[in-house]
Amino acid sequence: MSAARPQPPDLGDLEAATPEQRRHRLLAACRELGFAHAGICSARRSDREAELREWIDAGRHGSMHYLAERVDAMIDPDHVLEGARSIICLADRYHGGRDRIPEEGPARGRIARYARGRDYHDVLRRRLDLLARAIASACPQSASRGVVDTAPLMEREHATRAGLGLIGKHTLVIHPGEGSWLLLGEVLTTLEVEPDRPIDRPDPCGSCTRCIDACPTGAIEPFKVDGSRCLAYTTIEHREAVDPDLHEATGDWLFGCDVCQEVCPHNQPTRGKRGLEVLEAYDRRRDGFDLLEVLGWREEDRREAFITSALKRAKLPMFKRNAVICAGNALQKRADPALEARLVEIAEDPEEDPLVTETARTVLESL
Repeated sequence: MSAARPQPPDLGDLEAATPEQRRHRLLAACRELGFAHAGICSARRSDREAELREWIDAGRHGSMHYLAERVDAMIDPDHVLEGARSIICLADRYHGGRDRIPEEGPARGRIARYARGRDYHDVLRRRLDLLARAIASACPQSASRGVVDTAPLMEREHATRAGLGLIGKHTLVIHPGEGSWLLLGEVLTTLEVEPDRPIDRPDPCGSCTRCIDACPTGAIEPFKVDGSRCLAYTTIEHREAVDPDLHEATGDWLFGCDVCQEVCPHNQPTRGKRGLEVLEAYDRRRDGFDLLEVLGWREEDRREAFITSALKRAKLPMFKRNAVICAGNALQKRADPALEARLVEIAEDPEEDPLVTETARTVLESL
């Protein structure tokens, strides 16, 4: 027999409830749905409009033109849900830690930890939709909408307003006592709900600069990241050739990068973190790929490998481009005749995507 489909939690009559009663019921429902953290803030405009526009004007968004086109929407939650009055901010934990990189065996490329389990968009969205449906049932006069990070919303700012944590120098939300291995989602609603209080303390970093010092591409300044240089951008969002000056810094990161989180003191293992629950959906299915294998992929191979994974954000030419760069870095460390021969084949293959062949030629020249 198949498992019963999850049902929306019972919120009672929200229409007749006070804003404070709504808050208590909604937070209880969030716990019932298995979210690690939940908090509520008012759906007011961003306080960081000037910083966002300055970041865009400086070109820090790289080729993510959709960000420049959606600035007005990002600033005002009303663009995501008209008449929104409250935002229920939610977070799931995912597995952190550091990788043990084998010195022997085939050359491999790593993927960021958030992409090692099932696609967080799907895992979060199902429960966000259940919560939105529960609100609609408990107050038919209201409107609600669940969103992950595909909607134009300053979600980290709203998460800090809702008391989920504080933004660190790497610009990620740090939950006190747990760290930044968090995935965020939101439900916007036209209901008025009593907001939670933000954490009343200074920034979580103090004089620490470990993330800044460790960033492979030097993309991090205090509380600001140059998106055009971040490996999470160059390996996932950027659709064109990667600047050769960033090839060596890419290391073995095939998809994304975790360096700033790996070195963060808030993410170091402690006795108190051992018992923190992580949803089974986020359990690691794989942490990387054999580079030689990836360099032989066709589209059907990519689809099969990326099914139910956030990795599907990267199209085949992008992923092979990344694999070529990682292969070049691996060859700088040790000889691998088969891998080098494959790069030569790609560089001369008229049927290969130009993005991949051009990257292969650049890498071979550097060798």
